[in-house]
Amino acid sequence: MKRVILSGCNGVMGREISACIKEREDCMVVAGLDLRTDLPNDFPVFSKPAEITCEADVVIDFSHPSVLSPLLEYAVTKDLPVVLCTTGYSKEQVEELKKASESIPVFYSRNMSLGINLLIELSKKAALVLGDQFDIEIIEKHHNQKIDAPSGTALMIADHISQVVPEEMHYVYDRHSQRKKREKNEIGLHAVRGGTIVGEHEVIFAGHHELLSLSHSAQSKEVFATGSINAAIYLANQPAGLYDMSDLLK
Repeated sequence: MKRVILSGCNGVMGREISACIKEREDCMVVAGLDLRTDLPNDFPVFSKPAEITCEADVVIDFSHPSVLSPLLEYAVTKDLPVVLCTTGYSKEQVEELKKASESIPVFYSRNMSLGINLLIELSKKAALVLGDQFDIEIIEKHHNQKIDAPSGTALMIADHISQVVPEEMHYVYDRHSQRKKREKNEIGLHAVRGGTIVGEHEVIFAGHHELLSLSHSAQSKEVFATGSINAAIYLANQPAGLYDMSDLLK
C-alpha cells in the first residue's frame, strides 16, 4: 500500500482525492498539507512541508503555485516522487520542476483526466492529417470560480498541437482587439466562465466547407481525482525523470 502526502488536502480537489483514496486498497493518505490545519481529517495536517513528521511514498499536489518551491525542496530532500496537478505555473516554475525531475520522479500534467489526454492525442493526429488547410480554435468552459483563463488544459492542448505541425504557431486570446483577417498559423483560445461547469474542452478544425470538432466534457471532479491517484501509484515505482499522462496511456 502506497503512503500519500496530500498537498491542498482541505481544498475542493483535496477533499475529492481524499474521499476517493478511502475507497481504494492500494493507497492511503498519511499526511496533509494545507494553510488550514484546523479542519477535521483522518490524518495529520501540516501548514509547511518541512513540518511533516511521517514517512511516505509519494506526494500529490492539488493546491496553489506558491507552494511549488518548498514542496519540491522537501520532495528532493526526502527523495519522494511528486505528482503536480496544480495549474498556473510560470515559465520559471516549470523550469524549476524540470530541474527537480533530474533528482526525483516528477509527474506534471495540467489535466489529470485520461479522456482529456486521449483528446490531445486525437487532436495531434487531426492536425497532422489536415495540415494548414484547416484553422484551429480551442474553446474551454469552466465554473465561475475558476481564476485562470484560458485554462491550463486549453494551453496544454494548444502546446501539443504546436509540437506536431511544421509551422510555428502563435496563440490568439483576444480577437476583439484586432481588426484583421485570421492568419494560418494561429490557434485561437476562448474561455467561458459560468455556473458550476466542471470542465469542457472543444478543439475545432475548420476547413473549406467542412468542420471537425473533438470535445471532452468532465461530469465530475472525481475523474481528476482518480487520475491523480493512478498517477501517484504509477510514479511511486519509477526512476527520476519527468512524466505526464501520456505515460499512463502507453
